[in-house]
Amino acid sequence: MRTNVRKLKDRSKNQDRHHQGFTIRPTWLRRLVFYASLLILWEILARSEIWPSYLFPGPLDVLNSLIAGFNQGSFLTAALVSLQRLAIGYGISLALGMILGMLIGRISFIEETIGSLVLGLQALPSVCWLPLAILWLGLSEQAIIFVVVMGALFSITLGVDAGVKNTSPIYLKAARNLGAHGLALYTRVILPAALPAILSGLKQGWSFAWRSLMAGELLYFTLSLGNLLQTARDLNDASQIVAVMLIIIFLGVTIDGLIFAPVERQVRERWGLWSP
Repeated sequence: MRTNVRKLKDRSKNQDRHHQGFTIRPTWLRRLVFYASLLILWEILARSEIWPSYLFPGPLDVLNSLIAGFNQGSFLTAALVSLQRLAIGYGISLALGMILGMLIGRISFIEETIGSLVLGLQALPSVCWLPLAILWLGLSEQAIIFVVVMGALFSITLGVDAGVKNTSPIYLKAARNLGAHGLALYTRVILPAALPAILSGLKQGWSFAWRSLMAGELLYFTLSLGNLLQTARDLNDASQIVAVMLIIIFLGVTIDGLIFAPVERQVRERWGLWSP
């Protein structure tokens, strides 16, 4: 009997592996065909000369700009500077947003006062903070980081707030009956239950942090991705603009794949929403 059960389990695992392998290959194939088609269409439009080459560069022109930028070291240095600013600003936003979101989600007085203010400020574009950043902090690194923080903070706060409010009251009652109170209630019950909504807020805050960084880096000239975009615009160098845009896209996708995607996958597995 045990042998038959074991055989059935092994057969099921082999079928799952075969099914996964069958679904993964077409996915990558579809992506490859899709992006290859985009490149071909891009090259056709560039060669049709509907727009001048300095306004609409082709893939080869952008590739040459990428190679030249990395050979000179400007692209790598600019990416490291921008990532450092982004990490500092997003880290501050994450710490403040977690605290604010939990307080707003659990205390009605804070929700009625600070919560309404956060909801209004979240709709404010991050570029609106640029004048205040200059007046308060001058043309400095602190001004850029301030803009990043103000761009990401409120999205993270609202994500945490939504996750805390959507926690099932049954979990809270069961935890209190088992003796969980105070900090233990937050760390062992509320936060794990709110993780799906919190992750959505963190990812949205990350995207807003990128946008705020690009705006903040226009405050004054330093070698950064935002300043490379501005310099290329001043020189009518569309190929460098597209090259920097591709670098930003690559960094965003890479960080999402290395940090957010694995955490999101673990949360889905834990909640039974996804099976490996």
